[in-house]
Amino acid sequence: MRFSQVHLENWRNFTLVDVALQPRMFLVGPNASGKSNFLDVFRFLRDIVRIGGGLEKAVEDRGGISHLRSLFARRPADIVIDTTIEDNDGVIWRYRITIAQDSTSQTYLKEERVQKGEIILLQRPNEQDREDRELLRQTHLEQINSNRDFREIADFFKSISYYHIVPQLIRDPNRSVGRRFDPYGGDFLEQIASSQKRTQESRLRRIQDILRVVVPQMRELSLYRDERGVPHLRAKYQHWRNKGAWQTETDFSDGTLRLIGLLWALLDGNGPLILEEPELSLHAEVASHVPEMMASLQKSQKRLARQILVSTHSSDLLRDEGIGSNEVLILRPAANGTVVDISSNIKEIETLLEAGLSVADAVLPHTRPPQMEQLSFFGQE
Repeated sequence: MRFSQVHLENWRNFTLVDVALQPRMFLVGPNASGKSNFLDVFRFLRDIVRIGGGLEKAVEDRGGISHLRSLFARRPADIVIDTTIEDNDGVIWRYRITIAQDSTSQTYLKEERVQKGEIILLQRPNEQDREDRELLRQTHLEQINSNRDFREIADFFKSISYYHIVPQLIRDPNRSVGRRFDPYGGDFLEQIASSQKRTQESRLRRIQDILRVVVPQMRELSLYRDERGVPHLRAKYQHWRNKGAWQTETDFSDGTLRLIGLLWALLDGNGPLILEEPELSLHAEVASHVPEMMASLQKSQKRLARQILVSTHSSDLLRDEGIGSNEVLILRPAANGTVVDISSNIKEIETLLEAGLSVADAVLPHTRPPQMEQLSFFGQE
C-alpha cells in the first residue's frame, strides 16, 4: 500500500495542501518552510494506531492542538487530514479526520470517515457519538473492536517508519534504557539485535558490501552483545597486522553510523519510510547515489515496494538523473502559510528540465531565500 494523495487544512505551516504522491518523493524548501512538519502528518497517523498511542496522546505529544493548528489560520480553525491510499491490488481507500478543540481545551473528533472505493465504511459522528460525546475523544481506527472493516488501514499506518539517526545516541552506552522505537537511534542497535537472526545477518551482509565500497579499509561488519547484554556493532579494518584491527560503534565516524542507519532503514519493513536529510555527514559522491539505491530497492520489491518520502537540501542527491519532476515537492513560504507544489506543475522548471538541466539545477533556485547576499556582510558594522 502507499499514499497517493494528501490533503491538509490548518496543519502547522500549512493552511491548505492538496498534492499527489509518488512511490518516491523528495521534499525541498528553505529552512523552516515546513518539510519536517509535512512529514510529521504521516508520523501522526502512525502514532494514533501504535500500541500505547491514540489520538489524544498523538496530539498531546506535539504540544496540543494550539501547536498543531497553523499560525496562519484566520480564526480558531479545525485541522483536517485527508489521505488517499492505494493498495497493492489498485483499490483506492480514503481516511479523513477533522480534529477540533472544545471549550475545555480537550481534543475531539469533528469527523472521521473511511471509504473503500465507492463504499463508505465509516462516517462519524454517528448516533452513538451524539448520545455520548466522550466517544469522540478516540478514533475508531485505533480501536481493535471498531476497525474490523478497515483494519488494513490501521495496519498500514502502523507500518510507517521514521529514521533520523543521531550518532551520539548510538554511541551512548545507556542508549537503550527506557527507549523503544526511538527514531533518533537511541535503541537502534537493540532493534538490530532483536531482529530475527537470519534477517539480521542477511541485512548486515548487504550493508557490509556497501561499506566496503564507501569506508576505506573496512572489511567486516557484525553485531555482538557484551557481558552486560548490551549490543554493539563492530567492524574489522585492514591494518598493518595480518588479522586487521577491530573497532566498535564508539569509534565509527558520524558518516559511517548515519550510512548504516540509512541502509538498515531502507531494508527494514515494507511500510512507508520517512527520511529527513539522509545526506547528513555523507560524502557528496555517496549522497549522489542515495536516490539510485532507493530506486533499486523499490524495483527489487516489485509490487510490494515500500514508499519513501525524503526531505533534503542536497544538490548532490538531487542530481540523480533518475529523479522525475513529479517526484519533487517544493515548499515555499508565503503570506498565508507554506505553499506546496509538485515541480512538474511549474512551467519554468519543466522548461529547464527539457533543456537538459538536472532536477537540482532546475528546482533548488526556487527554494533559495531572498537576499542571500546579505549573509556575506555578517560581522561587518
